[in-house]
Amino acid sequence: MPEGEYDVLIDASLEEGHLSFGELLIAGRSDEEVLISTHACHPSMCNDNLSGVVLATFLAAHLAGQSLRYSYRFLFLPGTIGAITWLCLNEARVSAITHGLVLACVGDAGRFTYKRSRRGNAEIDRAVHHVLRSSGADYTILDFSPDGYDERQYCSPGFNLPVGSLSRTPHGRFAEYHTSADDLSFVRPEYLADSLATSLAIVTLLERNRAYLNTNPKGEPRLGTRGLYRSVGGPVDRAPDELALLWVLNMSDGHHSLLDIAERSALPFDVVKQAADALTASGLLQELDG
Repeated sequence: MPEGEYDVLIDASLEEGHLSFGELLIAGRSDEEVLISTHACHPSMCNDNLSGVVLATFLAAHLAGQSLRYSYRFLFLPGTIGAITWLCLNEARVSAITHGLVLACVGDAGRFTYKRSRRGNAEIDRAVHHVLRSSGADYTILDFSPDGYDERQYCSPGFNLPVGSLSRTPHGRFAEYHTSADDLSFVRPEYLADSLATSLAIVTLLERNRAYLNTNPKGEPRLGTRGLYRSVGGPVDRAPDELALLWVLNMSDGHHSLLDIAERSALPFDVVKQAADALTASGLLQELDG
C-alpha cells in the first residue's frame, strides 16, 4: 500500500464464540510435567511465531516413543488469550508442571537469549544457563519481567510456575519484527537446527538430573582398587573426570542434584553424570527416587 492516511473499518462483534488451540501430552514414567508452549496466532510471520511452532513440533516428534522420566505437555496457543484460557481450564492440574519453556523467535541468526522464570532460580533457569554456558557460544540471560510472551501468564502470581522463555533475538529487537519482512529469507534452517539441538540438550539435562546418596560418606573411599582412580600419586592438576568423582562423592548427601554439583564444581554436567554413573556401578552411590 502506498504512503498516506487510511480509514480502517474493524468489522467485529462481541458475542459467544470459541477459541482453538493444540495440545499434546507425551506420557513419561512420572506424572510431573515439562511444559513446552508456543504461540500460534500469526504463523505468516516466520520468526515471531512459526519458528516456535516448528521447533516445538520437531521436539515433540523426537520425544515421542522414547522412555522418558517426565511427561511432556506441548501447547500451541494464540498468544496471551490462549495461555490464559488454558490456565483457566486446567487450574487443577497446573501443580504437575515442574519445568517449562516458552519457545519464540528461534529461527534467526542472533545469539540465544533466555528470560528467567519469575522464581529466578528454578531448575529450568539453571539448566538452560548451564547448557548455554557449556556451549561456548555467546548468549544473554535476562531476569524475569512481566512483559513478553506467554511466560508472563504462566508466571503470574496466582500460578508462579517455573517457566522461562527461550529465543534467539528477542521480540521487538529485530527490524523485521511484526512486518512482512519476517519471512523465509530471515529464518534459516541451520539456526532452527541449532535451536532444536539446544532445546534437546536442555531436556536431556532435566531428564538426567538426579540426587544421589554416598553409601560410604565417612572419609574418601579408595577409588583405585575399584578401577576408578589412579593407584599412585600424581600431579596436582587432576584430570577432570577424576575431579568429578571427588566432587560427586563429596556432594552426594541426598540434598544436592547433579546440576548442583556441576554448578558448584564448574564442571560440565555430562562429566559429572559420567562420574555419578561410574560411582553407582561401583556401589559407592545410591540413586534416590525422583
